[in-house]
Amino acid sequence: MSLSDDTPPGPPPQSRASDAVFYVVAIIIGAVTGVLGTALHLGVNRALEWPLLLRAHVGPGVDEAHFLLMTGAIAAALVVVSVWLVRTFAPEAGGSGVQEIEGAMEGLRTVRWQRILPVKFFGGLLSLGSGLVVGREGPTIHMGASVAQAASEGLRLPARENRGLLAAGAAAGLAAAFSAPVASILFVIEETRRQFPYSLKTYTGVMLASVTSGVVTQSIVGPRPFMAIQVADVPLAFLPAFVMLGIVLGFMGVVFNRCLVWSMDLSLGIGRRSSFYIVPALVGFAVGVLLVLRPEATMGGDMLAISLVTENLPLATMAIIVVIRFAMTMASYSTGVPGGIFAPILAMATAFGLLFALGLELLMPLPPGAAAALAVAAMGGLFSATIRAPLVGVVLIAELTGAYAVMVPVLITCLFANFVADWLGGRPIYEVLLERTLRLAGENPPPAPKSPQIAGWDQR
Repeated sequence: MSLSDDTPPGPPPQSRASDAVFYVVAIIIGAVTGVLGTALHLGVNRALEWPLLLRAHVGPGVDEAHFLLMTGAIAAALVVVSVWLVRTFAPEAGGSGVQEIEGAMEGLRTVRWQRILPVKFFGGLLSLGSGLVVGREGPTIHMGASVAQAASEGLRLPARENRGLLAAGAAAGLAAAFSAPVASILFVIEETRRQFPYSLKTYTGVMLASVTSGVVTQSIVGPRPFMAIQVADVPLAFLPAFVMLGIVLGFMGVVFNRCLVWSMDLSLGIGRRSSFYIVPALVGFAVGVLLVLRPEATMGGDMLAISLVTENLPLATMAIIVVIRFAMTMASYSTGVPGGIFAPILAMATAFGLLFALGLELLMPLPPGAAAALAVAAMGGLFSATIRAPLVGVVLIAELTGAYAVMVPVLITCLFANFVADWLGGRPIYEVLLERTLRLAGENPPPAPKSPQIAGWDQR
């Protein structure tokens, strides 16, 4: 008997060909999603220039009150049209798409990609361009999964491979939104651990789609962190401050999740009693006014997070920013427009981290650069407490900010924030949102499994 006779046979040629097709499709999904996500990003950046263009058009002759009425009316119109697109053509395109993708991977929701793609893109362009406090990652994640669904239907792939491609498309969407391919891969591992069909084939597909999307995004906008923040090393003796920060953020994350669902239910109740466009119009008008008076209270907050770290604002001002960002996030998401919560969470957490540093400075001297380190760590901490994905929080913040020098403090903050949120009975926000969606649709969500499906890992 030859040595080759004792070697376990590899996959048959037909299987290898099937795997190759799957990998090629994953790469194409990543590339298409990268183009779509970057186009949305650049389009929103241009759209947000409308208050400046309006000011230049009306000239200095118009008084401030009339100008605020105009900006309020324009923003309200943008938000209302965005909601109209969602309610008329694709109700599942409202809000973040993550819970819809998780539901589709469980066989509980349908990804109607023909409707979701245009509504998510143009509705997201309107909602984000209006100045609402929502993030672009919601539309890009949902669009990535929609591209994957289109490919899966075209190739008539089996259910398991379809679920794998949905996860790959979602990861590609997150990579396109934040140029964070590694965090996007980990997002699938932590966030969709209940639904993802773990295998070498599907996992490789996620990696290929995410990396391709990241490469496409960086080739268009440049290879730089989207929220670059300079942070110095933190002395080991200062690490207990990050433990305290994590504990506080654990409480804050639970409150955030409950207030978010409460605001959505309140908006839904108002809409059923009167009109579903009243809340979007009022919130949009308020955002239009705040774009002029308090721009830090509006928009997703990417650039706000960077500017706050360098502005050295006083404690009272920082406290006001935290409160108003919290309130505007709740109001904006409750309108039902396409938009995510990642970016608003990160911006609000940055402000809270700086507020925490200012409060701590009243009690003790801080080492150089401690405020920036606490701000960066707060991003990961609040993300972990709300999304309940601490490892993603650590890597996402590192890729977003480039602040690799404080990965240990960020890790400590994320761990304690996640632990406290769990101790308080807090649940992952997307799990809660999926259950709410199913309940409103008259369906009963299945019970959560006791352990993740990673036990079903195989070698294909």
